[in-house]
Amino acid sequence: MDAVFLTDSLELELETEWCKPPCFSCAFDNREGGGGGGKGKDFSGESYLANGSLKRLFLNLDPLPTNFEEDTVEIFGVQWVTETALVNSCRELFHLCRQQLYKLEELLHTSCDFGKISSLHSTAGNIRQQCVTFLHYVKVFIFRCLKVQVAEDQVSVHPYEASEAQLPSVLIDELHGLLLYIGHLYELPNINLGAFVNQNHIKKFPPSWHLLHLHLDIHWQILEILHLLGEKLKQVVYGHQFVNLAGDTLTNVSLFEEHCENLLYDLISLSLKRYDKVRPSEALTSHPCPCACIKELWVLLIHLLDHRCKWSLSESFWNCLNKLLKTLCEKSNDQRRPVPVIQSRDPLGFSWWIITHVASFYQFDRHGIADKMREMKSNWNFIEELLKQSITAQNSSFSVSWLPLKGIVSIKSPLAMLEMVKTCCQDKQDHDLYKSSSSYTIFLCILAKVVKKAMKSSGPHTWKQVKGRIYSKFHRKRMEELTEVGLQNFFNLFLLLAVVAETEDVASRVLDLMNFLKPACVTSQRALIWKGQMAFLLMYAQKNLDIAVLAKKFACEFQEKAKEFLVSKNDDMVQRHNLWMLLSIYIDGVQEVFETSSCLYPSHENLLNDGFTMLLRACRESEVRTLLNFLQAVLARIRSIHQQLCQELQRENVDLIIQTSLSAKERHLAAVASVLWKHFFSFLKSQRMSQIVPLSQLADAAADFTLLAADIPSTAPSDLQPQPVISIIQLFGWDDIICPQVVTRYLNHVLQNSTLCEALFHSGYVPFQALTVRSWIRCVLQMYIRNFSKPGDMFIDINSEQTVEKAYMEQLTELTRLSFKLPEVKSIFSNSQVEYLPVPEDPKRALVQFFEAVGITYRNLQTLSDKSAMVTKSLEYLGEILKYIKPYLGKKTSSAGLHLTYEMMGFLVKSWAQIFATSKAQKLLFRIIDCLLLPHVVLQQEKELPAPMLTAIQKSLPMYLQGMCIVCYQSQNPIAYLNHLLGNVIEQYIGRFLPASPNVSGLGQHPVLLALRNSANVPLVSSLKKHIVQILRKSYFDFKGSVPPPRLASVLAFILQLFKETRVEVCEVELLLPGVLKCLLLVNEPQVKRLATENLQYMVKTCQVGSDREPATQLTSVFRQFIQEYGMTYSYQVYGILETAAAVNQKVVIHLIPALTQSLKDSELKWGLGRNSAQREAYSKLLSLLGQVGQDEKQTLESENT
Repeated sequence: MDAVFLTDSLELELETEWCKPPCFSCAFDNREGGGGGGKGKDFSGESYLANGSLKRLFLNLDPLPTNFEEDTVEIFGVQWVTETALVNSCRELFHLCRQQLYKLEELLHTSCDFGKISSLHSTAGNIRQQCVTFLHYVKVFIFRCLKVQVAEDQVSVHPYEASEAQLPSVLIDELHGLLLYIGHLYELPNINLGAFVNQNHIKKFPPSWHLLHLHLDIHWQILEILHLLGEKLKQVVYGHQFVNLAGDTLTNVSLFEEHCENLLYDLISLSLKRYDKVRPSEALTSHPCPCACIKELWVLLIHLLDHRCKWSLSESFWNCLNKLLKTLCEKSNDQRRPVPVIQSRDPLGFSWWIITHVASFYQFDRHGIADKMREMKSNWNFIEELLKQSITAQNSSFSVSWLPLKGIVSIKSPLAMLEMVKTCCQDKQDHDLYKSSSSYTIFLCILAKVVKKAMKSSGPHTWKQVKGRIYSKFHRKRMEELTEVGLQNFFNLFLLLAVVAETEDVASRVLDLMNFLKPACVTSQRALIWKGQMAFLLMYAQKNLDIAVLAKKFACEFQEKAKEFLVSKNDDMVQRHNLWMLLSIYIDGVQEVFETSSCLYPSHENLLNDGFTMLLRACRESEVRTLLNFLQAVLARIRSIHQQLCQELQRENVDLIIQTSLSAKERHLAAVASVLWKHFFSFLKSQRMSQIVPLSQLADAAADFTLLAADIPSTAPSDLQPQPVISIIQLFGWDDIICPQVVTRYLNHVLQNSTLCEALFHSGYVPFQALTVRSWIRCVLQMYIRNFSKPGDMFIDINSEQTVEKAYMEQLTELTRLSFKLPEVKSIFSNSQVEYLPVPEDPKRALVQFFEAVGITYRNLQTLSDKSAMVTKSLEYLGEILKYIKPYLGKKTSSAGLHLTYEMMGFLVKSWAQIFATSKAQKLLFRIIDCLLLPHVVLQQEKELPAPMLTAIQKSLPMYLQGMCIVCYQSQNPIAYLNHLLGNVIEQYIGRFLPASPNVSGLGQHPVLLALRNSANVPLVSSLKKHIVQILRKSYFDFKGSVPPPRLASVLAFILQLFKETRVEVCEVELLLPGVLKCLLLVNEPQVKRLATENLQYMVKTCQVGSDREPATQLTSVFRQFIQEYGMTYSYQVYGILETAAAVNQKVVIHLIPALTQSLKDSELKWGLGRNSAQREAYSKLLSLLGQVGQDEKQTLESENT
């Protein structure tokens, strides 16, 4: 087929085997998580959900992107032309499909046993595969090959085009015919879902299993085909042969709706069979689906119908299901609607059961992955109807046979109490009120109508009569006798009177009557009393009345209970629970009062008394959460009212009286705000290092106070003045002792407020941006630190590959984005021209980019004053950076934290090398080197470094070495101490990273060599190499007499690799060649001999001057000195070494002939035994390798012998 229909590779999912079309299958092992929620656990990997088929259907993508790509396709054992088969032979193909179905049905009559099951399983599976492949082909053909016909007035039309134009109608007829042929699912014979398992644990299924699953495939794929057809043609398709029950011509739309209804009807019927066998006690655990494929079909229908409902193509899933469930409980005159043939013994119970289980299927997404947090479509209207039917005259109490409800207690919230009463006061009442409400509620509705009518027509006289009659019914004894239900009714009655009549009069009476209540009443009654009082407070707030009368007494009660809560013993959990129940009523109610009030009065201040200070000191984490939620709500309301007042004051032509009134409201608002500062902010300030307050809420609340300080700075306490906003940011955003989780979330709130940021930029507080950047840097470096206050639980994970908590990483990424928007930071990136993402996704990478940008910006500056200012600013960005990384360097450490520390600090040293070359920054560089590369444990050679630390140093050491060399090179005055530090670092880590075996190839990743290899700066390479050579000579070639230094073979391998990777300088050979010659002379170990020989050859070869390949003078001097020291004692070994040198360059040894001859004569003279024939013979052998000059010297020696 045409390549244009192939899906882009990005659309293919990695875990999907596209070569195998999906089908229903429950032949998978779901023991690892049947109801869990992983892909391949609830549903087979071959399923439509796991395969991604449903997602492709909704996105209108190719159903099977990698199938049916050839020119021909085999269907039902016959080869067909892929692009024309369905047009030319549609009816024949569907006929063949029905024939295959018939064959499979015939297999049902064959007895199943172990002898035949393998053959039957194979035959039935083959038939099913052919039918499923055919239906997939139909979908692919519609998507790729079917052309939308455009009506044109043409005389002649090609026969194929004419057939193609009729194909949609033919498909409708054939699909309908196929549905009629297979019938309903519930009509299938009893299905054996069990499998035969052979000795290889391979499952073999009987033909009945294959028939059921083929029917499921056909039912679902017909829905897919009809949906695809509608999406492709964008018009209604009419069938030719069939009409529906109403006599209308069949269309693709009507067939889809009819088939969905029939399919849901089948699923309900199958569920009814299972429900009638379920015990009431097992109803919740017994599932309506006999196998996972039925469950998958439910999920597919949910997604398909709800998807089509969005585009008004079909009714929603719940609507379709509810219509059918209603037929169980109602008699319908609509004969077209199918009624399940199996009548349930308990229609209501079944409806509850099926709805409960089907609702749980909403947790599965389009891939079949369970997510319990996934939003479910509401089905409340039908549930409400079920509730009404369940509570009938025949059922005096709510009753579902399989789930009885016991002890339902209805103590409403204050707001709910008030809303219920308002409902009773509505002019238009529900005609079915008597069916759904209690007699007392009906009485309240009638009373409300009477009082309202009396107030409207007769004035206050009738109201006074009603009031007198009601008030007279309540006295001390009556109030003391009230039960919990009586108290509820009492408050409902007086709340209703307050709504329809004189609010303040009724509230005053209620306060008097509540004085008669016993103070020691049970907790539930006391809770009801508090809710009633709070309901009156809410009413006052809604009517914009002064709440002073109600607030004062209630606030005092709250303060008393808060005090009891403070002094209560932590082990008396019952008392604390009872007290908290009352306190939470007050807290929630006061929040409602503030959110309801259009403006705040001095009486609102009374509600926020010292009880909150006591509570905060006594609360645990869950209780603190409630209080901080309350605080944030109240702060938000205060700021909202303040903004409204400011807008009104800024209007033109404001009347003086109105202006005075607004100013008074502003003062009241400030008074309330001051109380919040007093009770809450001091607590937040004291808890910055505590773990009682949840970190996210601590940050959120601190940010809210920051915004309040910006709006009304005068309300902030004196210790935050004169710049309260800066003071709070210093406490929660810039203080190095605060947990990074708090800092990131807090600064995000601050920086996201553009108005606040603009004010801070122009406030004259210069370090604002620098301190914010410093905090961002700290938060990046400390991303693996979880808890400052608990050393034993400081890190996210210990000694493993850690992952940062997702929530913190999101906050840190957002802080990175906001930090990069700061004017200072934008200027740095602009000046340096360092590319960075506008929305940085990786804070670590962003920090590296920032370090690079600062370093480049400094290098680009021209004037000394600008450079000095930049150094100061840069150090301000870093702050006490070593303190930030110190937690990673302790005994208990984090491998990821160590890696991050060494990597980031390495980038810093390298990128800021020129900054560190200045006198202002040198001290910090020295501390970084001492702390990270030369700590006390490193200087103890006998101790092994911790593996995570060693790995971190190995990866980052090249950056440190390069940076230090740049500092040494750039510094105007030689820095003796830095040179000393550089030497120490090289000395320590050359040895620590030498491989165990002296393999030259294994030295390729040695960090010291990498520092040379990865540097393009020639002076830098020369300087670093000079230090390395000096350290090698001093520390690794130090022979104690004739005793060689340790690990000599590895050192020689290192030197050889060093010379191979860099340009060899004569001065370096001058330093290292004596040690190499000693190795050849004094060490007999084969590896040392071999590597020393290679080094000698390399040095001699490279130390040649001019076109004549003359040896460098320094090279000759080293050999001459070597001969003078060892020629008399080790003459034979010296001759052997020089033979090796001569093989590389004869001229080197030729220059040494006088020294060698003199050494020979001195040796003979020393021993006093005359001429040494053996030594002269060895010398002659060497001379014979030196050409004519050697021959001449031999003749001279022989003449002397004569």
